[in-house]
Formats: sequence, structure tokens, C-alpha cells
Amino acid sequence: MTGYNECENCCYYAYDDDSEEYSCTVTLDEDEYYKLVNENHKCCPYFRSYDEYGIVKKQM
Repeated sequence: MTGYNECENCCYYAYDDDSEEYSCTVTLDEDEYYKLVNENHKCCPYFRSYDEYGIVKKQM
């Protein structure tokens, strides 16, 4: 999905050992997927920044 936020910095972007590649792991139903594919978005509406330091702060 070119033109979207940087997928590498998204918390939904994960490595799959079975397929040996990175992919988006956000769970969408049929309606959400249809909207994502057919509407013109400037950035991914499901993008969530992956913040290691924020995660560690919550654990303390």
C-alpha cells in the first residue's frame, strides 16, 4: 500500500515465520476491508505507532 504511513513503524506490521515475510496483522471484517480497498486514503486508518519505550513504561 504505497502512500500510506510507514508500515515498518506500525504495531500491526509483524514477521510471519511460516511465510517468511512481513505483513499487516490488523484484523478486518469484510465491510472494513472493502472500505479500505475502495476508498481513497492518504494514510492508513489503522496505523498505530510501535513505541517500545511506551510499552516498557506501562510494565513498570
